[in-house]
Amino acid sequence: MIERSPFFDAVTYAVMIIGLAMVIFPFWVVIVAASQSLHEVSRVPIALWPSDQLWVNLAEAWDRGGLGTKMTNSFIVAVGVTVGKITLAAMSAFAIVFFTFRARMVCFWLIFITLMLPLEVRIVPTYAIAANALLPFQTILDTVGITWLVQQVSGFQIALNWNLLNSYTGLILPLVATATGTFLYRQFFMTIPDELAEASKMDGASAMRFFWDVLIPLSRTNMLALATIMFVSSWNQYLWPLLITTDRANFGTAVMQLRFLIPTMNGTPDWNVTMAGALIIMLPPLLVVALMQRWFVRGLISRDK
Repeated sequence: MIERSPFFDAVTYAVMIIGLAMVIFPFWVVIVAASQSLHEVSRVPIALWPSDQLWVNLAEAWDRGGLGTKMTNSFIVAVGVTVGKITLAAMSAFAIVFFTFRARMVCFWLIFITLMLPLEVRIVPTYAIAANALLPFQTILDTVGITWLVQQVSGFQIALNWNLLNSYTGLILPLVATATGTFLYRQFFMTIPDELAEASKMDGASAMRFFWDVLIPLSRTNMLALATIMFVSSWNQYLWPLLITTDRANFGTAVMQLRFLIPTMNGTPDWNVTMAGALIIMLPPLLVVALMQRWFVRGLISRDK
């Protein structure tokens, strides 16, 4: 039993307040700098109280960065990646838990091991596949000799090509696989009583009907918690969109565009506009986290089935 005392209560609250201040202070600095004029933001030390230029700086950052199109692209990519991750993770975990086949644990551990291979590590082969998504199939045909055989018989050269560069498909598809989501869904599905699956089978429900009508409604809180994490992660992606897009006027994302708002070495140090752009770009994930906070916490700690 933990005994409470005024001293330890005071220490606990002090630690919590310090931690909250450390988290909130960078956001406060962004808001303050975004509301100041060029003269005010250039002063040393910077004033830590908002000024009256917030809307002016927001409008300047929006126009200079062309954030209208970029925010739309980021939203499309984030929603597409989030939906793809949730769908693929749920279906893969469903197959691992509810279908009996010899290699199911091998498949699970192969998926789980990919946690040690983030996108930055596999960026070169991923880019090669995105440049031609049918390259693996072309390699198989070349290896087994089918390409050579078809060419000798018909004179037709098999050349499979599907270029995903500069497309929403290329921005979304390579990011939809998630070992974290599969692991979370697997852990939840393992808590489902076997009697529930047997009852559904006795009622004549197919495997997919059991999945959609029983498992998906039960895993709603887990799904929303995972969606919150994946949306924020997808919105903040920088390296992959930077690598795969050369037509950045049409397919660039908001996080990429923030780089063009940073003052150059010989340019005007208008950090107030840069901070205003950062404030605009961070607003959607902040809203998602704020709106989904209750579901996010319930999805991580709930034990109600």
